[in-house]
Amino acid sequence: MTSISYFILMLRSNISPNRLTFPFVLKSTAALQETWLGMEIHSDILKLGLVYDKLVLLYLVDMYVKVGLLDYAHQVFDESPQCATSTLIWNVLINGYCKVGKWVKAMELFEVMPETYGSTWSTLINGLMKAGEVDRAVELWRDVEDKDVVSWTTMINGFSINGQHEKAISMFTQMLEESGVKPNDQTIVCALLACAKAGALETGRRIHEYVLSNGFSLKKKVIAAALVDMYAKCGSIENATRVFDVAQEKDLRTWSVMIWGCAINGYLDKALDCFNKMKSTGIKPDGVVFLAIITACLHAGNVDKGLCFFDKMKHDYCIEPTMKHYAVIVDLYGRAGRLNEALRFIENMPIDPDFVIWGALFSACRAHKNIQMAEYASEKLLELEPKHPGGYVFLSNVYAGAGKWQDVERVRTIMKNKGVAKDPGWSYIEIHGRVTSFVAGDRFHDRSNEIHLKLDEVTKNARESGYMPETEWVLHNIEEEEKEESLGSHSEKLALAFALISGGDDLKAIRIVKNLKICGDCHSLMKYASKMTKRDIVVRDIKRFHHFRNGICSCQDYW
Repeated sequence: MTSISYFILMLRSNISPNRLTFPFVLKSTAALQETWLGMEIHSDILKLGLVYDKLVLLYLVDMYVKVGLLDYAHQVFDESPQCATSTLIWNVLINGYCKVGKWVKAMELFEVMPETYGSTWSTLINGLMKAGEVDRAVELWRDVEDKDVVSWTTMINGFSINGQHEKAISMFTQMLEESGVKPNDQTIVCALLACAKAGALETGRRIHEYVLSNGFSLKKKVIAAALVDMYAKCGSIENATRVFDVAQEKDLRTWSVMIWGCAINGYLDKALDCFNKMKSTGIKPDGVVFLAIITACLHAGNVDKGLCFFDKMKHDYCIEPTMKHYAVIVDLYGRAGRLNEALRFIENMPIDPDFVIWGALFSACRAHKNIQMAEYASEKLLELEPKHPGGYVFLSNVYAGAGKWQDVERVRTIMKNKGVAKDPGWSYIEIHGRVTSFVAGDRFHDRSNEIHLKLDEVTKNARESGYMPETEWVLHNIEEEEKEESLGSHSEKLALAFALISGGDDLKAIRIVKNLKICGDCHSLMKYASKMTKRDIVVRDIKRFHHFRNGICSCQDYW
């Protein structure tokens, strides 16, 4: 805003702007999303005859792209012959079309470019990846003749943002072993991010070793933060702490990822210690840090401390809570069984509650078997997003838990009639540096028969030790035997069995990443399996980490 103010003052002082003035003004206009101002500046550019200047044209097209006026951007492009000779302007327009999902238009532009460079290929591939057109991006990638570090990094990041983390890791490995192209800082960060999302600790450690032996410095905050994040999200808080401690320059992000790591792994005291040390260095916490520290209180079941930090954030630091902050407070009340307080909190929120807020209340109602409040929360969920499967699945869960099978079937019929499908559960597991994924009911793995036989063996042995399948987690009114079979197909159990037949005696810990919240039955079996196999089992679900050791979980059955 300051640059715009000075620009206006400049005009009022009768000082004429030149070709070096407008790029800064257009950049500020794009950042402020001031469409009308951008058009006014365009008019000034025309009056001053600067519409033929390539630098001014670049920022003018970029401004229209960033404020969402692609037609105006294309019109400027078409009406200015100078644009046709500027690769940067082509790239800006192609990227703009990709960002709004018009990848067909982006491809058309790409095909008529007089000359394509590596940057243009990477721009289009990146755009296709962001639009979810992974197969088309891969096809385009294969046509790139001179693959440089930017194009490799684009592919690694593209796979990761589309949830194909194992392919991202494989692409990084291929780059190191086959291409002869050396990764840069951004490549390392993207590869570590993929490892973090897939829970690929072994691969992450190898990347760490590569970083140390190939001239990359942990003094660079972005690499240090990525390593801390990777170790924390792979459940190795000890290694995350070691990297954090040797990182010389810790900025707000570095502290944030460390506090988050402690929070999701269930280490409230360590999170609080980091929070206090960060403040002592003079770095002020932001909304993200407060979200992390309140989440740590949530997982520890410390309602009062969580509420205290929520108040501190608002009153001591003047940070306005976001929807995420409100959601974690609802969850904080809800998990503790304080459902009426959770509902009052929602009703008194200064902003309208969203799907996540009502979902948090609903989950708490299910856990504490409050059907009446669950139905009310479900109504709110379906009002907000009638076609989102979560609302229906939540309600079906509650009815199933109460044995109300007619209501379960009624909800399922509504889902079927509206074409709403439940999101499938999947799990990742890394064995000897290779990431494998499983979906619920998976029978497609090459070793499927061995996996199911091993799982049957684990379940049988667990039953002899006292384990009883918690069949209330099955959402169908079917016979007990069929319920047990349904429970046995959950993706995290398949991943566990695969680890046991593939890991060998050197596999000291089994690490599984799950996209949904772990069910009570899987949680129970993991405890028995950890004791029987004498191995640590670490499961990261959508909410938190569960560290199973010798029959006990770190969450103390509070999740």
